[in-house]
Amino acid sequence: MFNAATYIARRSRLIGQIQGRGIILLTANEESPINYAGNVYPFRQDSNFLYFIGIDRPHLAAVLDLEEGTTTLFGNDLSIEDVVWEGPQPGIADLAKQTGAEHTAPFDTLPGMLEKARQSGRPVHYLPPYRGEDKIRYSNWLGISMDSLKANASEVLIKAIIAQRSYKTAEEVAEMELALDITREMHLAAMKKARPGLFESDLAGVVEGIALARGGRPAYGTILSVNGQTLHNPYHSNRLEKGRIILGDFGAETARHYAGDITRAFPVDKTFSSRQKDIYNIVLAAEMQAIAACRPGIQYREVHLLAARVIVEGMKSVGLMKGNTDDAVEAGAHALFFPHGLGHMIGLDVHDMEGLGEQYVGYGDMQRSEQFGTKYLRLARELEPGFTFTVEPGIYFIPELFDLWRSEGRFTDFVHYDQLDHYRNFGGIRIEDNVLITDDGHRVLGPPIPKTVEEVEALRE
Repeated sequence: MFNAATYIARRSRLIGQIQGRGIILLTANEESPINYAGNVYPFRQDSNFLYFIGIDRPHLAAVLDLEEGTTTLFGNDLSIEDVVWEGPQPGIADLAKQTGAEHTAPFDTLPGMLEKARQSGRPVHYLPPYRGEDKIRYSNWLGISMDSLKANASEVLIKAIIAQRSYKTAEEVAEMELALDITREMHLAAMKKARPGLFESDLAGVVEGIALARGGRPAYGTILSVNGQTLHNPYHSNRLEKGRIILGDFGAETARHYAGDITRAFPVDKTFSSRQKDIYNIVLAAEMQAIAACRPGIQYREVHLLAARVIVEGMKSVGLMKGNTDDAVEAGAHALFFPHGLGHMIGLDVHDMEGLGEQYVGYGDMQRSEQFGTKYLRLARELEPGFTFTVEPGIYFIPELFDLWRSEGRFTDFVHYDQLDHYRNFGGIRIEDNVLITDDGHRVLGPPIPKTVEEVEALRE
């Protein structure tokens, strides 16, 4: 946790933004069984509960009273049986002191308190629940069908929380820098260890072990594969073979749960082949130019389209695309090789706040594109000081997509389909860094992680 003053100030600001009558309900996550009740997944606290309350324990809730400006923490002290199995833990009164809550109450009194508020006509502001057990609880507590919970979630609360969490404070940035320091160690280890004959799982085990050894955990499911053309590839069972390139997208989450999210690509061999080097340098140019363009006031959608134009120009230089670059990007032809968005917000969530609604977080009043590729952009809105986000262009050779678009005759004015058969087993390359918008520009967060061809190859010697 940060100190109590941090959480008191956050809640005070939230109450001031909502105003009016009523209460705000924030709930901690519960432990979730893997295959029976006593065998649970590693506990991960709800990020909004962490942001406003900070306590990293299950079976808690907080109610913020809009009229009184106070916080009540709901929870139970541990029984002796709990202590035997879990060890001694602070009691509810101690936890309330840590977060600066004025009142405490047993957890089983929460439903009655919510019912009393409803009967007296006081609005209950809640966020859309994303776990099944929470949907059941909220439905029972609030008298709303599970199918209607998302639609009835408090829009004013969602927007107020996004208005706070979007702008990172110095102490939050410091946590993200720590996450990226751990993440750097993870990536260096993977690059140094890779060699023909190992399996992807050998590298995945090393990087995830580093996250745990440094007091954190992986911030999300590790992507580490020679099949980098599959964007969210959870498998680590392939043997590393000469001539292949490895895409590693992984990062650490600190003990306070702030995330790092970095992608690097590197050859199984000690050096890049000439073909790998050509494609890699196109992606690197797109990433570097996109980062350079980041500043207050620019729409991130424009930065995305800039990266797309750099990729098209590069693909023309190696004979895979043709025609006018601007026309190709406007038509969406670049998405054959770059089918995802340039980046997303990052912070307490690796895709920060997306549980509150991607439209609210990444678009605001902007309309989302319906074009393949561009519609997957998670962040499009104007950048502002305090925003932290990823910049992660890539080039992927996806045979199934090549074959489909070729059979449909799509973008024949822009794509040299006859050349693509030479790249069917290439895989994919993505390069990603985390960026903070400053008052007059930007700053790449964390210690540098090798990303030029020369830097990567130097690690492989």
